[in-house]
Order: sequence, then C-alpha cells, then structure tokens
Amino acid sequence: MTNENLIPKVGVITDIRKDTPDVKTFRVVGTDGKKLFEHMPGQCAMVSVPGVGECMFSITSSPTNKEFMEFSIKKCGCVTEVLHAMEVGQQITVRGPYGKNFPVEEDFKGKDLLFIAGGIGLAPLRSVINYVRHYRENYGKVVIVYGARSKDDLVDIEEIKTEWMNEPNTEVYLTIDRPQDDWDGHVGFVPAYVKELGLNPNMTAVLCGPPIMIKFTLAGLLELGFEKSNVFTTLELRMKCGIGKCGRCNVGDKFVCKDGPVFRMTELDELPNEY
Repeated sequence: MTNENLIPKVGVITDIRKDTPDVKTFRVVGTDGKKLFEHMPGQCAMVSVPGVGECMFSITSSPTNKEFMEFSIKKCGCVTEVLHAMEVGQQITVRGPYGKNFPVEEDFKGKDLLFIAGGIGLAPLRSVINYVRHYRENYGKVVIVYGARSKDDLVDIEEIKTEWMNEPNTEVYLTIDRPQDDWDGHVGFVPAYVKELGLNPNMTAVLCGPPIMIKFTLAGLLELGFEKSNVFTTLELRMKCGIGKCGRCNVGDKFVCKDGPVFRMTELDELPNEY
C-alpha cells in the first residue's frame, strides 16, 4: 500500500452497459483519456460519487486491457442508485487498487481451471477469466459454470456467448434457477449442477457468488474429490475503507480488504464460524 493508492483519481464514464434489470457496467478512463491505474485480477477499487458516498467494487476488466477499466455494479443502496442514474460523460472518483489478487502467475499457471459463479458473482471472475484468455498458452483447460435467478439476470451474457463459448479448450455451462418459457438451457441451482457435471477434481477451482451458493458448492466440490487447497474464492461484501482501519471487515485475525478479498479455502477454515 502506497500513498498513490489512497489518492482519488477523477474518472470519466465513457460507456454504460445495462447487463440485467439491476446491474450496469461502467467503463471509466481518466480525464486524460487513459486508464486510471494498473491492477491484477481480483483486486478492487473504491468508487466515489462526491457528496453521496463511496463503495468498494471489483475491477471487472482484465489488467490486459490498457485503455480503460470497468466496474459491474448492482443497484442495492444509495451510492449505487446514484451511479445507476448517471450518464456517459459524468465524473466519479476512483482510488486503488486494493487487496490481494488471484494467484494467476503462481498457483494458476499451467493448471486446468474451473470457474463457478452465481449472479453478480461473475463480475470479479470476469477479470481473471479474460486474463487467462489473453495468456491462453499459459493455462490448461478452462471450464466455466455460471448460474443466475433467470435468463435476464445473467451478467455479460453477450460476451459469454460470442467470445467465451468460442474459445479453444474452453467449456461454458449456463443454468437458471427456475424454468422460463424462452430458455432451453439447463435449469437448476449452481451447486447441484456442479455435482451433476462430475467435473475433474484435479482442476483448480475459483468460486464467487452468494455465501449460500459458495457453501453448498464447496461441499459439492469436496464430494467430487477437490482439495480445499486448490479452491479459491473472493469475499467482498463487508469491505468499507480498503486499508484495514475501519474494522468492518475484520474476522478473527484477518481483514478482508488487506488479507483478501481473495482467499484459499483452507484459509477460510481458520476464520470464526460467524463468517
């Protein structure tokens, strides 16, 4: 952590994409038209609407994108409501990056990778998936399992269909919670679908989604023979200041904003049950 991470930079919104009824993706550059700062997959940034408040969000664009950064934001509070009402050309402030990234250069390189996401949980994984796609020769087979409440709640669905599904040595499995008239794909919850697919337990797994999804998906992975040391997740909901000072994300001897948000599942076993 340096002073540079703490100083807000003025960002200009250059594009707004509506992904779902309550999720929008904001493309941001500096006032000079360049990317605000560099980051690694899994890291976060503090996005602020001056006079309203600030919130911590995953940087959903890949570090390999040198032109801009993106944030996929779900409308769920006062700050996000104001963000969702903003238009292209308006300014916000951004500071960061914060937190520990996914070990894409250490633990992931050379491995077969399994990405499992639920709902807006795809947002933090989009950065690492696109990083792996960019350096495809450094990684093995990629399997992506993604589910949401309905077809309309699938984030980044056009990118998934037009790019991810056409990537060599890559398999994408989509599911929604309940049947829908215009959906001919799989129907069912993510944890059950993961078990149904009978995935190779030698893969390195990366999970992100609602806590209840992570809980049951991890149980399913363990039944399939996955080792907890090969399973990673990202925890973000309780972060506030980003620098371990406010105490909001303190659990046991860990601060999610400083020791995470990326954790190996063996590390989560060391946290109190309250988390």
